[in-house]
Amino acid sequence: MESLRIYNTLARDKQVFVPRQSGEVRMYVCGITVYDYCHVGHARMLVVFDLVQRWLRAIGYRVTYVRNITDIDDKIIRRAVENGETIKSLTDRFIGAMHEDEAALGIQRPDIEPRATQFIPQMLGMIETLETNGYAYQAADGDVNYSVRKFASYGKLSGKSLDDLRAGERVAANDAKQDPLDFVLWKRAKPEDPEGASWASKYGMGRPGWHIECSAMGCSLLGNHFDIHGGGQDLQFPHHENEIAQSEGATGETFVNYWMHNGFVQVDNEKMSKSLGNFFTIREVLERYDAEVMRFFIVRTHYRSPLNYSDVHLDDARASLTRLYTALKDVEPDTLALDWNEAHAQRFAAAMNDDFNTPVAVATLFELAGEVNRTRDASLARQLKQLAGLLGLLGREPRAFLQQASGAAQAGGLAADEIEAKIAARVAAKQAKDYAEADRIRAELLEAGIALEDKPGGSTEWRRV
Repeated sequence: MESLRIYNTLARDKQVFVPRQSGEVRMYVCGITVYDYCHVGHARMLVVFDLVQRWLRAIGYRVTYVRNITDIDDKIIRRAVENGETIKSLTDRFIGAMHEDEAALGIQRPDIEPRATQFIPQMLGMIETLETNGYAYQAADGDVNYSVRKFASYGKLSGKSLDDLRAGERVAANDAKQDPLDFVLWKRAKPEDPEGASWASKYGMGRPGWHIECSAMGCSLLGNHFDIHGGGQDLQFPHHENEIAQSEGATGETFVNYWMHNGFVQVDNEKMSKSLGNFFTIREVLERYDAEVMRFFIVRTHYRSPLNYSDVHLDDARASLTRLYTALKDVEPDTLALDWNEAHAQRFAAAMNDDFNTPVAVATLFELAGEVNRTRDASLARQLKQLAGLLGLLGREPRAFLQQASGAAQAGGLAADEIEAKIAARVAAKQAKDYAEADRIRAELLEAGIALEDKPGGSTEWRRV
């Protein structure tokens, strides 16, 4: 089997993975800030690093996988106050909801799932060390800040130069800071803060900044220097850049060897976000699509590529997953162990060892499915089920899935190709200046639960409502 190669954001290249300790991998992933239900962007991160840890274990590594929970944050405090509930009540509720979403998507729980509020002493200890080492200072407003210009290699992860960073791009001007680019390590408590929002410290009552939380938890649980740190692409800067500055400033050691970042989820080629109003929770998606369909939708796109969210793509994912299950419908797989010397297994492993190239790995599954359909071979069916299982797929009884998928497709109304045909007919009607027919088709589709949106340039997009 070929060596595992990982795209390392720090090196801006794929590198052969060499763990610090032979046979062991220590990995930290930035988790969820728990003030609301998880959205599709969260789902992608959760599935991506679930795949990573599954594959590391499949090829023989002993993995310690840490994924944190941020349970103290400005957004959390605001939401708790708005709701008239305690911070703990809010965060406990949404941690429970997150675990339900994870279970639905077939995501294996991390080995360790620390909450930020469990590591306040470690955070304060790191802040005090940074102060001793000359990287931190307490400002006149009571906050403790990190002096960015003191860390000579700041910007090495993101490729950003301090001289090119303008303060207004990422921080509001703050006269208490020595430099507008400095970031907060410890926030001084405010009189209006609710109960549970601050802790005692030598700097006064306050709470940790977001960046120090992950540095302290990562170093406390995995050591000052560990193998892999992951998270969404949006965390590369400033969060992960600041983590490096904090951790290496405190310990004097390299913090992490391999940095992994998954790409954005997009809608109409724009990042999915609440501010743009194109935001979907996992629960909203699962009201209309099977959870394994949603997982497959995420799995079949390379983790570093943008993931374009739409009903069309989810419908296609359901149809594709149905083809895989159909191959297993009338064939009972044999019960032999997976043999990595088998040709399909070798192609699958080569794909996964090439920076977790799931599109090629999934293509191998379809090759196998085609051969199973032709030969009804129990050995090939077993390989299909085993290899798909490494991606968290095809774990159900085929007939049960197919029955459910058939019902879901019918409940979903028109199939994607039928919708596209009607849109094409509407376009033709408009070109013929038959606007009454074009309006009739739009109304017919709306009655079937399909909303159309005419875009600049003449294209038309649709979504289920």
